[in-house]
Amino acid sequence: MDFRAQTQSTALALPELGLVGDRNAAIRLGRMTRELAAFQDEPAQMASAAVGKNGFLRLGFERRGPRTILAELDRCIPAMAQRTLYPEQTLPDLAWLFMITTTGCLLQGDRMALEISLGPQARAHVTTQSATKIHSMDANSAVQTQQIALAEDAYLELMPEPLIPHRRARFISDTRIQLADSATLLYAEILQPGRKHHHPDECFGATLLSLATTATRPDGRLLFTEKLVIEPERQAMRQTGVMDGFDVFGNLILLTPPAVADRVEARIGAAVDQLGGLAFGACRLPNDAGLIIKVLARETEQVKAKLRECWAIVREEATGTPLSPPFFWR
Repeated sequence: MDFRAQTQSTALALPELGLVGDRNAAIRLGRMTRELAAFQDEPAQMASAAVGKNGFLRLGFERRGPRTILAELDRCIPAMAQRTLYPEQTLPDLAWLFMITTTGCLLQGDRMALEISLGPQARAHVTTQSATKIHSMDANSAVQTQQIALAEDAYLELMPEPLIPHRRARFISDTRIQLADSATLLYAEILQPGRKHHHPDECFGATLLSLATTATRPDGRLLFTEKLVIEPERQAMRQTGVMDGFDVFGNLILLTPPAVADRVEARIGAAVDQLGGLAFGACRLPNDAGLIIKVLARETEQVKAKLRECWAIVREEATGTPLSPPFFWR
C-alpha cells in the first residue's frame, strides 16, 4: 500500500474538469491516468463507456426554509438516486439520500461520474444502498470520478458503503473537493480485501486499486492531496507498515474549520489493540484543512463501528446535535 502525499494528481486539474455537468470526466480519467496505461484493451462483451456503462449522477442540494431539498437532479443509467428522506429527529433539516447503481456492481469498462453540490447552509447525508462490488476483470478497468462543492456553512456527510474488489479487479477513483472556509465535509471510505471467504486468491487479490482525493478552496488554493495506490502483485500486503495482520481499511476525511477540528481531534485519540484486531488514529491535514482518520481492523464491522464513533463526535462538534441511534433499515 503506497500512501503518496503530492501537490498534483495524475488526473485532470479542477478547472479542466469543472464542477457542473461533466459527464465525460470518468472517460478522460480512464484514458489519461498512468496507472491504467497497461489496461486500455477493450472488453469483448461491450466497449468501455458504452450505453449502460457510462453512469452520471448530479445532486444539487439547497436550503429552502426549514429544510434542505434536492433542488437539482441529473442522471444517466446505471446511476440513480432515491428521493430525499428526513429521518433524524435531532437534525430534521438534514436531507438523507441513497445513491443507486442499477447494475449493483462495477464491471470492466464501467465509467461512473458523480457530482454533489451544496448551497449556503444546506445540510445533507449521502450514501449508497449497499457495498460496491468491483468484479474480476480480464480487460480494461472500472473508473470513478467524484466532484464535490460546498458553499458557506454547508454540511455534508458522504459515507458510502464499503468497496469490495474481487480478484483481478482494476479500479481507479479520483475525488475532487471544493469547499468554503466555513463548510464541513465528512467523507468516508472503507476498503475490504475482497471476498476473503470465497476463494483463496480473493484476499488482496485485486490487480490495481488507485484512490486519490484533492481538496481546494473556491479561489483555487490547494488544501491537500492524498493518493492511495494498491498493487498486491508488486508489493505484499501482509507486511509491517502496510496491512500486516489486518484485513479492512477505513479512511475518514474531515474538512472543517480549525476550531471544530481541534475539538474532534481531542476526543478521538489513537490506539492499537493487537488482541482485538483494531488500530486507529487521527492527524491534522495541512493548511488548516481538518483531520484525516485511519482505521485498520480484521473485520468490516469493527471499522464501521469505529467510524460511527468518529461520525458521532463530528456531528456533535460541527452541528451541536447528537447522532441518532442506528436505524433498523440501515
